[in-house]
Amino acid sequence: MSDYKIPAQTRIGHVHLKVSDLQKSLAFYCDLLGFDKIMMYGSQAAFISAGGYHHHIGLNTWQSKGAPPAPDYAPGLYHTAILYPERRDLAVILQRLINAEYTISGASDHGVSEAIYLRDPDGNGVELYWDRPKEQWPLDDNGELTMFTQRLDLEGLLATLSEPELS
Repeated sequence: MSDYKIPAQTRIGHVHLKVSDLQKSLAFYCDLLGFDKIMMYGSQAAFISAGGYHHHIGLNTWQSKGAPPAPDYAPGLYHTAILYPERRDLAVILQRLINAEYTISGASDHGVSEAIYLRDPDGNGVELYWDRPKEQWPLDDNGELTMFTQRLDLEGLLATLSEPELS
């Protein structure tokens, strides 16, 4: 069994989060980040997505309504990573966060990607990122992938908003 490899086409279909206040979470994920509310499951759960998929994120208060955030130093989800298709899309959401005066906890260039980090209303980590084309990924002298964490050039990212869109 140890030689089994998961198929390369495998994707993570969705994340389901326990939240303390469904309306605050919907305001964050839908109103701020732009996800579509696909359906409510009574008054305790919601399913949201990008592009009409049945759901990329599930939100529920079944066991967590009114509860405080999970402690930082406990096992659990580190962050949910939301992959944007283009660098310009990441710039758009960065500008939305700035306009909303939403706290950004970090911003990094990882060589393979550029990422913005923040927390949702329940303190869950959220990474907003885009991947550079694979041919631009950094390789070491042996041709092995080498990721890193450097400061993200936020001004350069925002400058993409003034560039003409390619169609």
